[in-house]
This record gives sequence, structure tokens and C-alpha cells, in this order.
Amino acid sequence: MFDGVEELDCIAPYEVFSAAAMHSANGVEVRYVTTGRPRLIRCGYGTGIQVKHRWAPRETDLVVVPGGGYAHRDGPGVWAEIDDGTLPRALAAAPRKGLTISSLCTGAVLLSAAGLTRGRPCTTHHGAKAYLAEHGGLVKNARVVDDGDLVTAGGITSGLELGLWLVKRELGPDAATGVETMLEYEARGTVWQA
Repeated sequence: MFDGVEELDCIAPYEVFSAAAMHSANGVEVRYVTTGRPRLIRCGYGTGIQVKHRWAPRETDLVVVPGGGYAHRDGPGVWAEIDDGTLPRALAAAPRKGLTISSLCTGAVLLSAAGLTRGRPCTTHHGAKAYLAEHGGLVKNARVVDDGDLVTAGGITSGLELGLWLVKRELGPDAATGVETMLEYEARGTVWQA
């Protein structure tokens, strides 16, 4: 989480994963985290989300990097995070066996700044696809692109597909169907798999 994050980018997958806890025998623990000190994060449209946990990629199986602020280089969001460098450095150091790093929307731009999309199939918001390709990403035209330990999703509402796809992949189709029923939402679009 970072200031300027798009509300739906972080809330949609959070809700999908939280709902998945009700459909998994092993449970699911979901947390908002930040590379800085725990604090109130101010989202792109002004929503405040209290983030209580620090970045700890060694303690998780999945990291979701949301986007936000791509259209405004002079305010909070992905560009400010890239300029600061803390989050891209943390992402670059995170990969390890057993960890899946994912993004949605322009969170892929942060993954690109960390060097994680170079030479790999990926996607992002339609407005940032050219940027991602210019920086070495092998951009695919799909709502979700699954390249094993790197899973990316398209624009803002694709966070629902990202969450549902990862629930299906990690917890099974029954869990994903249970979450779809609970949310009254059916996954749509293409999942591109390596």
C-alpha cells in the first residue's frame, strides 16, 4: 500500500481473498502492508485505509501490488513510489521460491521498475501497456496473465479476476466458485497462462 493507490485496486482483491477464507479448510490470512511505517494510507480518491503491518515478503505466499496515480506524475502514486525507490527496491529483493508476486492495473509499472516484468509475459491497464512493453515486458492482451510466480492483471476491475484466479489456482475451483457465489460476480475475460 502507498499513498495514491487506486481504491478498487487494493479493496477488490482484499475482499476476494478475505471471502476465500470462508471457503478454505486451511484458512487465508489477508493483510494490507507498506514498506514504510504502519500508518493511514490516503488512496487516490481520498479514502483512508489504516495499514497496520510492515512489508514482510518472507512471511507470505502471495504479494499483490496495486496501482494508482499513473496519470499524475506530480502527486502520490506509482511515479512517486518509483522516484522514492523504496518500494521498487523492496520488490526487486522479494522473489524467492514459494512466493508469487502479482499486480493489478498500474501496479505492473512498479514491478517493471523493480525489473520483475522484463522478458516476461504480463499485462496492465490499457493506458500503461505501451510503457510496460517499452521497458521489456512481453505484454499480453488478457485480463490476467499467469507466468507462474508472476501474475499480473489489467485495469482496475481486473482485481476481481486476479483474486478469483489466484483463489482457484491456490485453493481450488470449489473455493473460487464459493467466492463468486458469495460476491454475486462471475469471473470474466481471458486468463493467459505460460
